[in-house]
Amino acid sequence: MQRLLVAVLAAFDAAIAAAVGLAVLLAPLTLLWTLAFGVTADWGALWPLTGTLWEFGHGVPLEVAIPDALIVSLGIPAEAASFAVSITPLAFLLFTLLFAARSGTRAANAGAWLLGSLSGTAVFALIATGVALSARLAAAQTPLILAIVLPSAVYLVGAICGGVRVAWEEGDGGLLDRIHDAVDARDDWAPVPAAITRGTAFVLVAVTGAAALALAVMIALRGGEVVALFQAARVDVLGLTVMTLGQLVYLPTLIVWVISWLAGPGFAVGVGTAVSPAGTQLGVVPGIPVFGLLPENSSIWMLIVVLIPIAAGAFAGWAVRSRLVWEGTPLGMAQRSVIALGIGVVTAGIAALAAVLASGSMGPGRLAEVGPAPLPFALALGGEVLLGAAILLLSPRHRDELAEERTDRWLAEMSADTIVDEADAVPGAASDVPTSDSARPFDDTAPLDDLRGFVIPKRDPSDRPD
Repeated sequence: MQRLLVAVLAAFDAAIAAAVGLAVLLAPLTLLWTLAFGVTADWGALWPLTGTLWEFGHGVPLEVAIPDALIVSLGIPAEAASFAVSITPLAFLLFTLLFAARSGTRAANAGAWLLGSLSGTAVFALIATGVALSARLAAAQTPLILAIVLPSAVYLVGAICGGVRVAWEEGDGGLLDRIHDAVDARDDWAPVPAAITRGTAFVLVAVTGAAALALAVMIALRGGEVVALFQAARVDVLGLTVMTLGQLVYLPTLIVWVISWLAGPGFAVGVGTAVSPAGTQLGVVPGIPVFGLLPENSSIWMLIVVLIPIAAGAFAGWAVRSRLVWEGTPLGMAQRSVIALGIGVVTAGIAALAAVLASGSMGPGRLAEVGPAPLPFALALGGEVLLGAAILLLSPRHRDELAEERTDRWLAEMSADTIVDEADAVPGAASDVPTSDSARPFDDTAPLDDLRGFVIPKRDPSDRPD
């Protein structure tokens, strides 16, 4: 019954995640639809637009085809009448990922993380199928298979990550416990997987925080350019609201671009363009206000920013090493090398996936290549993080660290010697006292009957005083 309840609750979580994601889009679109077209608007197109944007927010590319009437009225060239848009607004994807991780965590706490993850994913896939079949726009088509698979994959990844994180620490009585036992069988390698995960988390938080801070600094320095592009668009309040909301959902995507800039490879804003610390080469840039943050020029001295990912790796190495010392599990050079390599490789893999989602096409012609290139971004960030982590993890052990380890070993040996001496001093104590009791501290209490050699003299009733 408990497993059935976990499956039902996980399915309910998935339904809420999908409903909230759709409602976040549907509510403002309904308001904007009413303000733009009035109550006599064609409401039949509102749901297809909402569903298409929800799919797009989960990584599904759009094939945009501009109607012929609009091509003639706006004077758009025929070759620009159809194009692909594949740069994902990561805000929607991150929401689903975090919501799924929360559901997976709760399923793991209930003891059925795998069942909960699969149940939630099945319901989310069912909802994604319904959205994909019912929300079809003639002007913006999405591939049917990808519209079902990609949102479901996002939810599955989030649920499994949340469930495995808890089940690995607390146990699940199944597959993860067997894997955990196999890893623990090698005492010298047991802490390595947890250390890699912990170090990667430190790197991601540090690099993301640095990129967000850099983006905030650019907004403060070049906010005037952004305002000027808003004014040049000559839109009313409704258009201004739409443009602002559209750029806000792309904020996580912009952070990925900034991380790529900090790592060195930078990103492109069109075919043949480059924005990197080594130099900026831009042609004609679309008049999107957020592009006013792009630096007009760069200096070779700006390559110093690559020290930020290196510092993030060093911080992760320091945090992992400090944790290992605090837990009393100093590792050898081979284990620490694997930890540093693992942090770099996992960071590179996550960077490559983020670059795939944050890059692609955003329009016709030159705009077919926008965003960071996945391979250079992953190699640069992973290599820099690996260098920083290796500096702290592979450096010679400090004398304070060695002294602390020797002190802990001496205290452990003295405690063991004290227990053995006490057992030898009391005849028969070592054989009668259980093994679990032999490791009790010296000042623990024990029943008097367990003490050997201590006899309470019996008094003769005739010696009782009158």
